[in-house]
Amino acid sequence: MHPSCALIVWLAAVVGAQFVGYAGLALLAGAALMLAPRSVHRWLGYVRRARWLLLTLWLILAYNAPGEAWLDSTWAPTYEGMAEASLQAVRLLVMLLWLAWLFAGQGRDGLVSGLWGLLRPCRFFGLQADRLVVRLSLLLDNLQMPQEKGAWRHMLLAHAHFAEGPANLSLLVVRWTPRDSLVALGCIVGLVGVWVL
Repeated sequence: MHPSCALIVWLAAVVGAQFVGYAGLALLAGAALMLAPRSVHRWLGYVRRARWLLLTLWLILAYNAPGEAWLDSTWAPTYEGMAEASLQAVRLLVMLLWLAWLFAGQGRDGLVSGLWGLLRPCRFFGLQADRLVVRLSLLLDNLQMPQEKGAWRHMLLAHAHFAEGPANLSLLVVRWTPRDSLVALGCIVGLVGVWVL
């Protein structure tokens, strides 16, 4: 699959997840697992890192939605809040699964190449896609380098040691095939169909 097409599929899955219920989320999750079963390990790592975000999201939504209190207690969340919180938490889990699918299938180089392919037509509007892609590539390289504990404090105090970036950036250029066009068109049609329904 072309890296730009993979980005379109990922974006359609992430946006589409916001408009569907549990059945649609199960279909999205099943599709991601069928397309890249090896992404499960990476997804579990993402879920582990996002566990506090998931818990916080669930608590905020569960306690802020109006409705009937659980067990008729004043301190308890509402039934409606718990239902909404659970749905949003599952949506976030599915979005993390699709992110794992994207990185498992494309990697850093594929992601940079796909973004460059998607942003290339924007140069007619004055957007310098090349600079944006180079900055994204440097950012992704920097994120993969381990940081010492408390490095953020040094950055705030302007005592940070910044590593030199690469002198050259290679970009993987893949041919766009008719299959990629069909997949992208199918994603767009599916997304419009989900949005309309």
